[in-house]
Amino acid sequence: MDDTDHRLLAALRRDARAALSDLAAELGLSRTTVRSRIEKLRRSGEIAGFTVVLKSDLARDPVRALMMIGIEGRGTDRILRQLSGFPEIRALHATNGRWDLIAELGTRTLDQLDDVLSRIRRLEGVALSETSLLLSTRKAG
Repeated sequence: MDDTDHRLLAALRRDARAALSDLAAELGLSRTTVRSRIEKLRRSGEIAGFTVVLKSDLARDPVRALMMIGIEGRGTDRILRQLSGFPEIRALHATNGRWDLIAELGTRTLDQLDDVLSRIRRLEGVALSETSLLLSTRKAG
């Protein structure tokens, strides 16, 4: 992927339904180039799909948080498998630096969030964690 592909992906993240002509104008490319790059990114798997975020999706999780998780030893794969079974976890991200994983959490209430945080902290191999509540979203996707 080159800089043009990264710019194209950023534009698609802002509006995945943007017309090819609008994307071409924004990026200073031809419609044909934009179309072929999108197809190339789809074939390579860089673009895995397109989605829609509904108002009801946001209402489903009025309490959202990011939980940074530090894992001791070599238990990352086991903990990832365990965390994958938590219905409150919307996404899991591997990262570098102080934290090994970042979990995106969504619940209906603070009590439910507190419960899931406790269950995650009790998993064998979870050494430390830090959680931040998401108060508002300024830019999504």
